[in-house]
Amino acid sequence: MNNFKKIGVTALAGSLAMVSAHAIEYTMSGGMLTTYSSANSQTATLTADSGTGLGSATDLGFTANGELDNGFTVKYFMSVDTNAALANTSSQMTIGMGSLGTLQYNNIAGSKANAIDDITPNAYNETWDGLTASSLSGTAAAVGTVTLNNGSFFGSHTSSGSVDYRIPAQEYAGITVNASVTYDPNAGAGAAAKGGVVASSNPTGMAYTLQLAHESGLEIGGGFEEVDTLVSAAGAKGVNTATGYVKYAMGGITIAYQESYLDAGHRNAIGDTTLLGYDKDQESEMLGIAYTGGDVTVSYGESKVQHKGLGVTAALAEIELTSVQAAYTMGAMTISAAMSETDNSAGILADKYSENTLAVSFAF
Repeated sequence: MNNFKKIGVTALAGSLAMVSAHAIEYTMSGGMLTTYSSANSQTATLTADSGTGLGSATDLGFTANGELDNGFTVKYFMSVDTNAALANTSSQMTIGMGSLGTLQYNNIAGSKANAIDDITPNAYNETWDGLTASSLSGTAAAVGTVTLNNGSFFGSHTSSGSVDYRIPAQEYAGITVNASVTYDPNAGAGAAAKGGVVASSNPTGMAYTLQLAHESGLEIGGGFEEVDTLVSAAGAKGVNTATGYVKYAMGGITIAYQESYLDAGHRNAIGDTTLLGYDKDQESEMLGIAYTGGDVTVSYGESKVQHKGLGVTAALAEIELTSVQAAYTMGAMTISAAMSETDNSAGILADKYSENTLAVSFAF
């Protein structure tokens, strides 16, 4: 990634000297991804060619870094999708406070909890890449206001419009400890506009993460996310999600296993969609292994998503996802390929969905 532009700016001194910036460095980066994909679906009675597609994604990233007179650092990052109408797809402001830790405002995505939703290694993307929410949730209506866009669902409620506190990394006997707390006043609703508010009916959310990395290459971690009662729905209660993982890296090999659970048993009524759209407990398992040798990376990943039964409503068939991937990097260009398959798509027994993708990406 090359810096397109760097500008040093000295801030004016004055009554705000303690918080003035010595210099600000601006950098711009970008990337382009072009994909060719083919897909087909299969039910118990029908096999259908779902078509092919040639698509692209183009993004620009803008970063500003500065240092305050008291030694604190300030960073702002924004990613812009330029493929059609310009859209801010990710933006965060980070204040580094040295030994006091870090504060990060997650305007759009970027929370620490959401960062560990799926830590399994891959050569191209997660096993659930390209799948619609309905493929994983059973029905689109069951997704509600928070889209289930992956098999983990951990951290999705507090990912935007939230603030993180992250401790400074601690070292103990070869173990590096990282932990965070996230607060979201409007879980699932995203950030309010400047000077604005979000409807008081939105629940608040909290998320906590803990990660322990040993110098041997072994890492364990996990988190807990809690969404409070919806104010406007009498009798409604909150939703909890939790995740835990173990990962080991040795040489060019990385292997990881992760489980996540969504506890929706506190709902006020079966089928109620006034809170976050869930009325069944859900759990997922993810396993991935990747090997990198020189410029080549190959990986295998599999995930399982289970929607539990509730009352007289039976559990859905377990959704199973597998993906074999490879990538070759030549400088700023990467060529990737992925062959992915979903069994019991949307929780319907014997329904299948498969997708093959060839991608070429450039980073600059």
